[in-house]
Amino acid sequence: MMELGYLQRLTLQLTAGAAMLPDSIRDPHAGFVLSLQRSDGGWSGREGESDLYYSGFALRSLAILGLLTGEVANAAGRFLLSRTEKQESVIDLLSLVYGAALIEASTEKNPLDGVAVNWQSRVTGLLTSLRQQDGGFARTAQVSIGSTYQTFLVAICLELLGHPLPADDPSVAFLLSQRRDDGGFLEVRVAKRSGTNPTAAAIGALRTLNALPMGVAQDAAEFIAELQSDEGGFQANTRMPLPDLLSTFTSCVTLWEADSLDQVDTARAWRYGLSMARANGGFAGFELDPAEDVEYTFYGLGLLSLLAPWQID
Repeated sequence: MMELGYLQRLTLQLTAGAAMLPDSIRDPHAGFVLSLQRSDGGWSGREGESDLYYSGFALRSLAILGLLTGEVANAAGRFLLSRTEKQESVIDLLSLVYGAALIEASTEKNPLDGVAVNWQSRVTGLLTSLRQQDGGFARTAQVSIGSTYQTFLVAICLELLGHPLPADDPSVAFLLSQRRDDGGFLEVRVAKRSGTNPTAAAIGALRTLNALPMGVAQDAAEFIAELQSDEGGFQANTRMPLPDLLSTFTSCVTLWEADSLDQVDTARAWRYGLSMARANGGFAGFELDPAEDVEYTFYGLGLLSLLAPWQID
């Protein structure tokens, strides 16, 4: 049996957890996401037109809730197909490819089946052109140093496209070179301190490449565990005074990957996630920014779904 990829395994875990959530949690957030689908089938941020980035988060939320069906899925598929002829960033390409995979998993119909036959090869070529001399990948070919996050995005996007990087790819050495003595990882080599989200990206990329040493995962888990705040959430780095929902979600995903969720107070993390939920649906991402959007709603639903087996009998 073929081993599931990083995002597929995570989505299955979140889907199983989301099924454990009570309707009082599921329903308002499902309604929030569904209400924001635009006439073109996509989703936008707090303003502006539909885009792949926010549509990707909406599709991930609906997928783990079991609601990516019918006309919602069909309209979203048409939106994704309409974006295959545009020049997109790596994160948007990932949103496009993974969104199509989620729709296919839910409906057994891939919205990109009708795309030009050479589209995947063009996307693969674009992604590989972002390789830098240090072995990592950058956001654009004009950048001279690799990025931990961009390397993670390229690795999982290539995996989804059926062209995974090998375990001996130069990006493995690059990712390990980003590791600091505290067990965390840098985003770029000129950064001054390890961060929660670069660490999560590095662990996810190394897992995708089948090149994650157990000791590296355990050290990363210990680094992240130290960043849980009194509020229960996780800080982006040691200098940030307050936690945020993105860092809390990625922290818990990394701890789950390392079988180390027992190193932190999951009950406090659960309560922090609930505190970011808005009464009428949607999640905010930060105490000082109380507005909700589809991106943070996925992080909130994802966090509660991931922690549900530890909180709900």
